[in-house]
Amino acid sequence: MIRVIQRYDFSAAHVLARPEWTSERNRNVYGKCANPAGHGHNYRVEVAVEGDLDPKTGRVLPEGMIDALVESRVLRPLDGKFLNRDVPEFVQVVPTAENIARHIWDTLAREVTPARLASVRLVETRNNSVEYAGDEELV
Repeated sequence: MIRVIQRYDFSAAHVLARPEWTSERNRNVYGKCANPAGHGHNYRVEVAVEGDLDPKTGRVLPEGMIDALVESRVLRPLDGKFLNRDVPEFVQVVPTAENIARHIWDTLAREVTPARLASVRLVETRNNSVEYAGDEELV
């Protein structure tokens, strides 16, 4: 079993707030990140896939497959966006680093066959990153 990890960068803005909560409650839960004007991050996402090597190519997946999937399914929809407004998945889901990582996982998990998505790591700041490895085995 080989694990391949690839890194990508994108920028996006968000506000951490639940629309049904009051401003005060959002500030109490999310602090300065609940500012309605939002704020942005230069994110780094690390996508790890694992699988057996193809004996003919010596690779886990065909050349460029992960790049193409991440570009079309993750970077294009998220890069340069205000997540709460521009990305349908985050209109009702608070775009915390945890939820963004989970969204990226859900977007890619079934697309990397014959390999398996092992983890998605999202680096939000120098001091804050999250890693998600799925809730259950894919069938």
